[in-house]
Amino acid sequence: MPVTTHPRTPVLVGVGVAHQHHDDPMLAAEAIDLMAVAAERAAEHAGGPALLAAVDAVLVPEGTWGYSDPGRLLADLFHAPSARTLVADVGVLQQTIVTRACELLGSGRADVVLVVGGEARFRDLRARITGSEVPETAQAGVAPDERLSPASEILPAVEIHHGLAVPAHQYAVMETALRAADGLSPAEHTRRLAALWAAFGDVARTNPDAWDHDPLGADALTHPSAGNPLLAMPYTKRHCSQWNVDQAAALLICSRDGARRFGRDDSGWVFPVAAVESNAMLPLSRRAQLHRSEGFRRCGARLATLTGAAPSAADHLDLYSCFPAAVQIQARELGIDTARPLTVTGGMTFAGGPLNNYGLQALAALATRLRGQPGATGLITSVSGMLTKQGAAWWSSTPPAQGFRHDDLSDEVAAHEHPLDLLDEHNGPATIAGYTVAHAAGEPVQAVVIATTGGGRRCVATSSAVDLLPSMIADEWVGRAVEVRGNEFHA
Repeated sequence: MPVTTHPRTPVLVGVGVAHQHHDDPMLAAEAIDLMAVAAERAAEHAGGPALLAAVDAVLVPEGTWGYSDPGRLLADLFHAPSARTLVADVGVLQQTIVTRACELLGSGRADVVLVVGGEARFRDLRARITGSEVPETAQAGVAPDERLSPASEILPAVEIHHGLAVPAHQYAVMETALRAADGLSPAEHTRRLAALWAAFGDVARTNPDAWDHDPLGADALTHPSAGNPLLAMPYTKRHCSQWNVDQAAALLICSRDGARRFGRDDSGWVFPVAAVESNAMLPLSRRAQLHRSEGFRRCGARLATLTGAAPSAADHLDLYSCFPAAVQIQARELGIDTARPLTVTGGMTFAGGPLNNYGLQALAALATRLRGQPGATGLITSVSGMLTKQGAAWWSSTPPAQGFRHDDLSDEVAAHEHPLDLLDEHNGPATIAGYTVAHAAGEPVQAVVIATTGGGRRCVATSSAVDLLPSMIADEWVGRAVEVRGNEFHA
């Protein structure tokens, strides 16, 4: 029996992506132009350009570009002068932006919303390498109508001081904690990572919008090389998100009646069914278990309540894939078998991970799949910080019987976390909870550990002892006792 939808039901009517790969930066477009192309393609996907002139709001996740209000640039370009604009700072979940679009539509404050983001970091990289100067559109005296910012800093000072501001280092610490929890040897764990990431590469090969169409296979991922050196044990370069990309994605989301008013054919509509997020911010060094996520566990359970289906029941998945640890922890908390396909793009290493915008790339790819499969469902997750914030959303080609529903579990998650005190420095014994060995030019230079003291507190410490680093790479050091003096540790 057909579902009767409410006039304000949000529907995703069009998606568009844009990318370029020019070694000569002078041939490359800037980020705002890529966003414009993606928006135009979303309108074409929806059935016509008239929607862009009717946009009531333009929502943009912040990037590395210098525009103060990119939404206004796009609204002016598309002759939508009354459109309100929003920029979401880095540190705001990409799911938050999509949920905000659905809220605007559901409340009647908008009928057509454009969510769009993009980067031209490869263009900028090539400009630095070639010594070129590439222009960027300037905006003076302009601010968005609304700005979303995170409630607090993601990293405490002690983590920053010891090199854990580098995302690869933080996620590598989670990775060794996962390895130890699963009882794998370093060699077994290396093979598991290679198989997991090779499967992501297989998807990228079939994705015409992926950044890398010749990803490494499992064997090459297992063995570091000059082209794929270790960065933060156990991660090589090709285990990490590739953010030096020129990519953009756009979503056109309408109310049901708004879409009908513009004559859009409902045969290709995709529906947001439910979204859940947690913005409780607990730094890695204070988490009782470095390899777990209370936020994702609770987001998955609440999403199942709202949809009537377990996250694992989705026909298509895209788990936020900045690093392998993020994928594995999400899958564990959401009850998803890592042997099944976990991405519709190829992931942030191979398909490309434009800063603060990958979620839109993934949703564009998911919507294309759902559009051709009546009754199909999809799960998209999002992460902000060092697995600090968590988001999950359920999409379907069938409208939700109860309309779009969403929930923020920040208070609930915070109430059930058990944070440990973090010491600025420690003198005495401690037990390693997770660690990594940072590399430069493929050579080990420094070990970083998060350790637990006998009093149940946490400390962060480093060592550059050349006789220690090889053992920390070859052997398991999680669970070992070390002596910490200030902010250095000794075996």
